[in-house]
Amino acid sequence: MKLFRFGPSGAERPGVLIGGERVDASAFGSDWNEAFFAGDSLSRLGAWVRDEGPRAPRVPAGVRLGPPVARPSKLVCIGLNYRDHARETGAAIPTEPVIFLKATTALAGPDDDVPLPAGSEKLDHEVELALVIGRRAKSVTREAAPQHVAGFVLHNDYSERAFQKERGGQWTKGKGCDGFAPLGPFLATPDECPQVGAAPIWLNVNGEPRQKGSTGDMIFDVPTLVSYVSQFMTLLPGDVLSTGTPAGVGMGRQPPLYLRSGDLVEYGIEGLGTARHRIA
Repeated sequence: MKLFRFGPSGAERPGVLIGGERVDASAFGSDWNEAFFAGDSLSRLGAWVRDEGPRAPRVPAGVRLGPPVARPSKLVCIGLNYRDHARETGAAIPTEPVIFLKATTALAGPDDDVPLPAGSEKLDHEVELALVIGRRAKSVTREAAPQHVAGFVLHNDYSERAFQKERGGQWTKGKGCDGFAPLGPFLATPDECPQVGAAPIWLNVNGEPRQKGSTGDMIFDVPTLVSYVSQFMTLLPGDVLSTGTPAGVGMGRQPPLYLRSGDLVEYGIEGLGTARHRIA
């Protein structure tokens, strides 16, 4: 299945894609949140789609899409997980995954504007494959890790490099600004995207290609990351784990090339749709 959420920011309602049509799933009785992913709700939703989906209201074209997951307990990100990206930033190839967190207030929809934070001078883009946890994960093995994944979603790890690199402390202050974690357009369950481990991934700015790669180029793959992160924190249903970005970020160019107000950022992963943001 492919799940989405729609409506005004902060008042999104659940939806599901059926045969390419956007269907309002409000009558199912649950948002796509921790409680939904923690139980057997995906199987119950499948039954609802079969029995009630044909009669459910359709979501009109042009309605805003929100992040396809309601407020998760945390957004966990992996840094430097593509060799070409590590090289372009001058960093050593990690021997263990690099972990940092983004604020849940950074969540945004796949077509929302990205506001420039006050004082921002070095806004950068990072297209990424993210996954959503479907079962509580605590010290799980790599072999068991896929059983804890509810689905996959497109993510852009927007970063303010001056905040991240030049203001002291951890990366978090350059990663958690409002709008810096757009998700979607939809969450796809694993059966919907069997090639997600080797899918083309790309990003353009104002029509110019900036990032192009494959999710198969990750240093640490999805099962490894789920297992590794679960050794240090409990991953709850609905949590988001983002897996890193390929080369082509603005910081890695000579000279660096950062985003400016008015820029149009478009990106996608095969099987997970596309997103577009205007820098506001």
